[in-house]
Amino acid sequence: MKPSDNKIPKHIGIILDGNRRFAKKLMIKPWKGHEWGAKKLENLLGWSKELGIKELTLYAFSMQNFNRPKNEFDYLMKIFKDNVHILLKDPRAKEIKVNIIGRIYLFPEDVQKDLREVMEKTKDNKRFILNIALAYGGREELIDAVRKIGEQIKKGEIDIDKINEETFSKNLYMSDEPELIIRTGGEKRTSNFLSYQSAYSEWIFLDKMWPEFEKEDFIECLNEYSKRQRRFGR
Repeated sequence: MKPSDNKIPKHIGIILDGNRRFAKKLMIKPWKGHEWGAKKLENLLGWSKELGIKELTLYAFSMQNFNRPKNEFDYLMKIFKDNVHILLKDPRAKEIKVNIIGRIYLFPEDVQKDLREVMEKTKDNKRFILNIALAYGGREELIDAVRKIGEQIKKGEIDIDKINEETFSKNLYMSDEPELIIRTGGEKRTSNFLSYQSAYSEWIFLDKMWPEFEKEDFIECLNEYSKRQRRFGR
């Protein structure tokens, strides 16, 4: 059963975990699990639109993922490129603003080019926001924000005594804060995801692997969220 509209979070973060373990269960190559997971994203966009979600932030590739075997890394890069091209051809892309958050300069140049292209082509869209965390780490985001603020102080653009939460938030990769974060894959930890933005997010941990995630699971998470009372430390 769909929760009432006033209880639906407008912004949801999802840690897309369990692709490799899903592949292991099926006794297929690990990177094939990522392919299944990428296809599931197409469904997620449809469910989100139907259920009234306005913004998604997806943890798709962490800084630690650069340590994956070369053949798996190369396959992931191919998946990123292929899905950017699919998204640009999808009629829904006219409604979606895509933000890539993370140190994407660490990716191969052709991947960087495609990621920047999709951001440029969708930057004026307003109906739905899709943030994809690639080469991302919450600690790394905080370090990069401090560096940006430090540069602005050096240039005289910011008075150090005027730095506050608003100033800091503006220098993050993303200032929006999700009301709900879902992690698939059975692990119960935050894994360096949105360290600053998730301070008061509600968290739900699921045993299902990401490629196994279905609309019924999504609705169940929304129903669970609707039962919670957000106190913001009060």
